[in-house]
Amino acid sequence: MKLKINFVTHNINKVKELKKILEPGVFVSHINIEYPEIKADTSEEVALNSAESISKNLNKTIVVEDSGLFIKGLNGFPGTCSAYVHKRIGLEGILKLMDGMKNRECVYKSAVAFCHPNQKPMVFSGEENGRISEIIKGKFGFGHDPIFIPEGSSKTYGEMEECIEIKKFRRMAVIKLKEYLYTK
Repeated sequence: MKLKINFVTHNINKVKELKKILEPGVFVSHINIEYPEIKADTSEEVALNSAESISKNLNKTIVVEDSGLFIKGLNGFPGTCSAYVHKRIGLEGILKLMDGMKNRECVYKSAVAFCHPNQKPMVFSGEENGRISEIIKGKFGFGHDPIFIPEGSSKTYGEMEECIEIKKFRRMAVIKLKEYLYTK
């Protein structure tokens, strides 16, 4: 029997990434609904809370993913507010905040939470070190990809056509979920 997960997100790009990693062994069903997110310091807290409440409300086994870009020179900002900040000030705004900043180190973090109805959720995490580009570069990927340069590279994810297949931070978290699904 094929495994199935219900992945709740508005971001069709995240659905594509999960399908690329999980299918054909795990069928990814996409649920596109509004849901509130708590304000928290970690992606794990946000994902755990969301998975538990959505699973209870829909009475379904749910997977959610929360990711954030934590910039060291900005004390971890935008962190768990990355999507909100991206919508409000965009990549240009983040680069403006960092204008003249020498420390451009950052960490991209992903938390994938899994929850059966009326059970405690579990979370699988991944992260990737990198730095913030001085300018927006590339047309591939989504979100902060055009300003995130992964460690060991000179290119942003936005410059890498294959970035959907190589984003380490989300891939690590999803592979941990996949391993869990196959062992239970």
